[in-house]
Amino acid sequence: MQVRTHTARLATLAVTTTALLGAVLAPASADDSPPDPIPALSGYDRLWRSDGINDLHGTVLDGATLARNDQLVTWINRHATRPQQFRALQQAEYDDGESYDQSLTIADGLGSRLGRYYVEGRLSGRLPKTSALVNSEDGSTGAFLGTSEAKKRFSHPRPYLPVDADAAPVPGDAAGCAPSIVNASSLKGNRIGKPWADASGNLRIKRVPDAIDRTHRYADHDVTVSGDYGTTGLCTGGSFPSGHTTTAYQAGITLATLLPEVGPEILTSASEAANNRMVLGVHYPLDIVGGRIDGELALATRWSDAGFRARTLAPARRELVRYLERRCGTSIARCAAHQRPYTSNPYGGQRIPGGTAQVVRDRRSATTVYRERLSYGFAPTSSTHRRPSVPRGAQNVLRTVFPQLTDVQRKAVLEQTEIRSGHPLDASATRQGSWQRIDLAAAFSATVRIDRHGHVHVLRTGGKATVVRAHGR
Repeated sequence: MQVRTHTARLATLAVTTTALLGAVLAPASADDSPPDPIPALSGYDRLWRSDGINDLHGTVLDGATLARNDQLVTWINRHATRPQQFRALQQAEYDDGESYDQSLTIADGLGSRLGRYYVEGRLSGRLPKTSALVNSEDGSTGAFLGTSEAKKRFSHPRPYLPVDADAAPVPGDAAGCAPSIVNASSLKGNRIGKPWADASGNLRIKRVPDAIDRTHRYADHDVTVSGDYGTTGLCTGGSFPSGHTTTAYQAGITLATLLPEVGPEILTSASEAANNRMVLGVHYPLDIVGGRIDGELALATRWSDAGFRARTLAPARRELVRYLERRCGTSIARCAAHQRPYTSNPYGGQRIPGGTAQVVRDRRSATTVYRERLSYGFAPTSSTHRRPSVPRGAQNVLRTVFPQLTDVQRKAVLEQTEIRSGHPLDASATRQGSWQRIDLAAAFSATVRIDRHGHVHVLRTGGKATVVRAHGR
């Protein structure tokens, strides 16, 4: 098959971008203010009730669900491989000068060539629009939605904190992290006697030692990478939702929409970065789910804003595609097809309790792992038979994946690929809809058929995003 020239490829991109920007399918935002994430996270109120003064104390309302939270973070922390621990330390870093944030360290999801070129472009300054969009420090999508108010609101202690206020301080920790000041005593009763806790009720979490990253992959110098366990910013901050996860997904979803050809892999790489917060033992799985919800809400807000699409998203997309195609010497799709894909094996083949080994080998396995991390195998806490519940504006995240579909049709793709209802943070019963159920990796990899009436039928997922039209259309 003849390879299209760069000129033709960029012309196609320009036409597609114009089409994306021309149809206003959701109301534009009045300003750059981020949405309030707390309503989307309110399912946590059924599990834990903070005492309301942001001191990491409160009342356990659903002991079984929070026990599963404890079990999984302890298992993941203790079974991650050494290479995975190092990856977790790398992805704990937000910023080192002008480099080394999560929008860089999720680059594995782009694949061996595209990922390398992307990082080089970011570090060399050749992708200024992309950097201004996705970086985790002040990017217009990468840092759009913060978690500080939500953390104060839910005020839940982190996994590695002791349950006993009289425990000895850890040498080297900041004075403000002393157990007499910061502890998880409210969770002690729910942990005593559990196999993942010691006799006193402390989770069997191991701190991952600091390391020096000499790879120079994300910076031009050696960087000390750390879990920051003993810093007051971490130990006194609530666990729910995960801020690192929120930024990883804000960057990951952004990049997936800019490069939908490798979107499912980028999304799964973001889910790995989020999962790595449990490798370090500083977050629980529900914190990770909450951070993903934040990221989805943030990017749907951005993609639903016609002005932001025109002035920021579309120029960044053009810049990134042009740069990568020049480096590859061919289209993004062909470059992706002739590189080593994103892979991951976080536990050395060991199966997570109630789940899989989360091994990623190709696109199909990437979408499977992504789906497992949407819920982490928690038992249902409400009805599992509710109707699809796609939040308003969510369909706009699919604008570059399926530019030929209508707003209603893209929403139908999300409805047919979302997970079942009933998970602990599911908001299907509310008017706002459920971000928890959205499966973007499935939607980004869906083959859909449009029947003669214009209705969408998702035929399969895990492959190339494709639209098949019925005869006569």
